[in-house]
Amino acid sequence: MISGLKNITFRYTFIVVIMAVLAILIIVKAGIIMFAERQYWKDVADRFVKENVVIRPTRGNIISADGKLMASSLPEYKIYMDFRVQSSKQDTMLMNHLQEICNGLHEIFPDRSAQDFRKHILKGRRAKSRHFLLYPKRISYIQYKEVKKLPLFNQSKNISGLHEEVFNQRKKPFGSLAMRTLGDMFPDMAQGAKNGLELTYDSLLKGENGITHRQKVMNKYLNIVDKPAIDGYDVITTIDVDMQDIAEKALVDQLKNLDAVFGVAVVMDVATGEVKANVNMTKAGDGKYYEMRNLAVSNLMEPGSTFKTASIMVALEDKYITPDYKVDTKNGMVNMYGSWMKDWNWYKGGYGEIDVTRILEVSSNVGVSSIIDKFYGKDPQKFIDGLRRMSIDKPLNLGFVGEASPRIKGPKERYFAKTTLPWMSIGYETMIPPIYMLNFYNAIANNGVMVKPKFVKAIARNGEIVEEYPTEIVNPKICSDETLQQIQTILRKVVSEGLAKPAGSKQFSVSGKTGTAQISQGKAGYKANGVSYLVSFCGYFPSEAPKYSCIVSIQIPHGPASGGLQAGSVFSRIAERIYAKHLVKNIAQAKDSTAVLIPDVAQGDITETAYVLKQLNVKSNSASIPYSFNPVWGKAKTTDSYVELSTAQPDKKRVPNVVGMGAKDAVYLLESYGMKVHLSGVGKVHAQSIPSGSMVRKGEYITLTLKN
Repeated sequence: MISGLKNITFRYTFIVVIMAVLAILIIVKAGIIMFAERQYWKDVADRFVKENVVIRPTRGNIISADGKLMASSLPEYKIYMDFRVQSSKQDTMLMNHLQEICNGLHEIFPDRSAQDFRKHILKGRRAKSRHFLLYPKRISYIQYKEVKKLPLFNQSKNISGLHEEVFNQRKKPFGSLAMRTLGDMFPDMAQGAKNGLELTYDSLLKGENGITHRQKVMNKYLNIVDKPAIDGYDVITTIDVDMQDIAEKALVDQLKNLDAVFGVAVVMDVATGEVKANVNMTKAGDGKYYEMRNLAVSNLMEPGSTFKTASIMVALEDKYITPDYKVDTKNGMVNMYGSWMKDWNWYKGGYGEIDVTRILEVSSNVGVSSIIDKFYGKDPQKFIDGLRRMSIDKPLNLGFVGEASPRIKGPKERYFAKTTLPWMSIGYETMIPPIYMLNFYNAIANNGVMVKPKFVKAIARNGEIVEEYPTEIVNPKICSDETLQQIQTILRKVVSEGLAKPAGSKQFSVSGKTGTAQISQGKAGYKANGVSYLVSFCGYFPSEAPKYSCIVSIQIPHGPASGGLQAGSVFSRIAERIYAKHLVKNIAQAKDSTAVLIPDVAQGDITETAYVLKQLNVKSNSASIPYSFNPVWGKAKTTDSYVELSTAQPDKKRVPNVVGMGAKDAVYLLESYGMKVHLSGVGKVHAQSIPSGSMVRKGEYITLTLKN
């Protein structure tokens, strides 16, 4: 027997026993924690997990100049059910009202039947799920409030088990309208903005985070706010929704006709520089046009003949020429340092000898380049100085990501050759974003005062203006009064007597200049793989008292190209529709002995009726109709001198009488009853296929016959 073996065995046995006891104690303690002390430690965990929870503020709105919501943060929800909530009422109430709950959910979410909801809820009940998704899609705030009205769900979370996840989403009520101007957010809004006004004014829009923590008060855990979240400011833009819509529709129609690559249309208030519309449409792979980039501020391209106005102004200002100065354009072709400068009609024999006014009217390349080469050929820097004196190349710093500045090279820079000056004078060898070209013409319309284009007019919070952005002057006088008067006269004749006639209007006078330029493809030149063109028109209206300036710029992948016809016609449509929108006539001027000044008033939403009657100063009881965001249904009784409005509460179970209503009100009212509406004809509702007073059957079709 080994000496000491008994002693060693005893020691090891002792250690094994001690380890076994410790293991048993650990298992027992774990069991106590898992079962007996479960709720205590859960409460402790909840308390610590909920420390310093960030409260996200509501991002500020972006609002149009006419007070319409263009971008807003709206909550969306996902709804869940806890089938193990500590409530004896829950299961009893659920089973007692199950069919009613399922029918209600089907009405709110028609894509799922009541039977589907029943099976789904019972599945969650059997599984005793604590976080059971009731509906797979995110729902709106209005839908969420409707769900909360259903039996059981109208109880507190501790009783019903209904709980939600909240998601903030950025919504644009007008869809793609001015999308690139407004900008985008990242899918996770906490990451901030990507571009546009959303990014430029992100520091104001995003607000400030708050902090909260959980604290036990009278045996209940409450959320205690340490620092409240501060919601973001609202940004009031200069964009006019109606003008933006007018410009977009006119531009897109032409882009489709021309199968164009892209198009830009910008409308600006002459006196203030407020950008009322900024449309940037690019052709996508599916052949449709979308706002992809803010081309008006980022697109660097050779402007073409719209630049000729600046060239002629430099020569006028330096007293080298007058509007009557004559140039022999020969047969429409002239050799400029080994390269042929051609007019558009060179193959017809050109224009011969013409004066400066006519040179711009017919957009003669030979005429403009001959003037600039003759007087500045030996001193190109003087010409460049003349352009810079008018601030045509001065960076505007508008604040947009990807914003570009004009590039006008000087004679000391690389690649400035003998041919550079004559070609620069007609809009080549320079790169200018559309909004800079527009800003230059806007200065001509504004009696020589160049103002900075403005996209935001004010910052507000809770409906109150916090800060206003004044008009900034870039250059108080781009030229002398004499030069200004001369160029204004010439630009008016360009439209009334020159190639820009399609940009004009019979209703008012227009001034401006066309542009047609071949597009450079870099080292490949202008004609590799076919010639593409940039056609444009830049001008203002009405000529006598300019209110708005506008540029239309379109890239087409083929000829023939005409700035006057293809871009000028778009300008004309935009200008006429804007002019009509702002044309206000005094109703008193139309009054005579036979005039009937009390209008016919249809039944329907009388809040809008009351507003119109007030604005027209028609005698009525419109002041007694309270303003409401929701429709107030009623009817009107008219006499020769008075309109009396009265409200009427419709019976939701019976088909209303919509005869005499406008189509919009009739459709809105019937669809709110759950009916589907088919319209036939034009005008007011003359007849309805289902008589008023009939029982409403949701989903049933009703045909409305309209007549003027």
